[in-house]
Amino acid sequence: MHGQSALRGFDLTTGAPKLRWSLPGDNTACNDFAFGPDRALYITDTFTGRIYKLPTGSSTAELFLEHPLLKGVDGITFLDGTLYVNNVLSGKLYRIPADADGKPGQPVEIATDQPLKGPDGMRAAYGKLFVAENGAGVIASLTINGDKATVTVLKEGLKRPTGIEPAGDTLWFTEIDAGKADSIPLAK
Repeated sequence: MHGQSALRGFDLTTGAPKLRWSLPGDNTACNDFAFGPDRALYITDTFTGRIYKLPTGSSTAELFLEHPLLKGVDGITFLDGTLYVNNVLSGKLYRIPADADGKPGQPVEIATDQPLKGPDGMRAAYGKLFVAENGAGVIASLTINGDKATVTVLKEGLKRPTGIEPAGDTLWFTEIDAGKADSIPLAK
């Protein structure tokens, strides 16, 4: 697959375009993004193994981290101020440590007590990570304890779930092969 993708931003009131930033390179996939504690937008580029950072008020993102372990990077979120990403190809989960200046360190693998199959969209809420596993057809929560995570399946039998979003006491998710969004109750 070859192509270039772009991050787009729109005015939520009028729908007018506000931002278009093309990811650098010929084979890019602007896959997921999350706001950090610094209010910057962090963006995953799946095919290149890169994470970009778009500071508040800027129209151009900067390379935050590129690493071979991140080829296949997909879901991205912050839990308690710490950046976590998953890899849809390898099924791995990583913490991205940052120093006092916010510069990233080497990805740290988080060992899960059961394999993740095609981890895709990922968000944090209530001290946990929530992930859509498109390869297993499940929605799961991950409880992080140091460099280990306990996986709890919340919903099975889904048709390639890819997106996930906790909102209050509801966990929303998308099933790309079913062409729908659905939800389950979320226990805090």
